[in-house]
Amino acid sequence: MPRLELVATLEGHQDRVWQAAWHPTKTLLATCSGDKTVRLWAPLSLTDPSHWQCVETLEGAHKRTIRSVAWSKKGSELATASFDATTGIWEHDTRENDWECVATLEGHENEIKSVSWSATGSLLATCSRDKSVWIWEVEQDNDFECLSVLQEHTQDVKMVVWHPKLEILASASYDDTIKIWKEDEDDWYCSDTLTGHQST
Repeated sequence: MPRLELVATLEGHQDRVWQAAWHPTKTLLATCSGDKTVRLWAPLSLTDPSHWQCVETLEGAHKRTIRSVAWSKKGSELATASFDATTGIWEHDTRENDWECVATLEGHENEIKSVSWSATGSLLATCSRDKSVWIWEVEQDNDFECLSVLQEHTQDVKMVVWHPKLEILASASYDDTIKIWKEDEDDWYCSDTLTGHQST
C-alpha cells in the first residue's frame, strides 16, 4: 500500500479552514474559511508539489464564515456557501485576470452548510441550518431560479452531494438520516431515506 507523506502546508487564512476543493481540470485548490475569504492555491512548479502559493483571494461577498466551496463541472465558476445565509457565484474574468462575484443567491433563513453542482452543471444544491435543501437551476446571464425547497429533514442539513453522473441528490442531516432526492416531471421528491447511523 502506498505511503502518504506530508509535502506542503498552506498558510494564509486568518481563521479556521472549513473546506478545500480541487479544480476539475487544473492543479488549483480552493479553500474557504471563517475569515470570510476564499483562497486559490497553485504549486510553483507542477514537478515539485512541496511549494505552493496563494494566487488569488476572493473576498467581499460574504459577511460571515464561508462554510463550503464547490467548482462547477468545467471549473469556470465557483460557488461559495456562507453562514450569512447566502451563496455566492464567482466567475473568472479573463480580460482582467480577476475573480468576480457575479450572483448572490438568497432565500435560506439561516446558515448555509454546503453547496454542490450537479454533474451537468445545470443544477446547484444548497442546504442549511434551517433544515431545508434548495435546488437551483442555472440560467443564462448568471441568473439562478429556485426549482424546489425540500423540507423533509427534521434537523440541520449538514451536507449535499450530487451523483457523479445522474441528477440524483443526497443530503445528510443532524437528524441522523441521509435522504435521496430525485426529479419526476419537474417535481423533486424524496425517493429514499437511509437510516442506521446513531448520531450526526
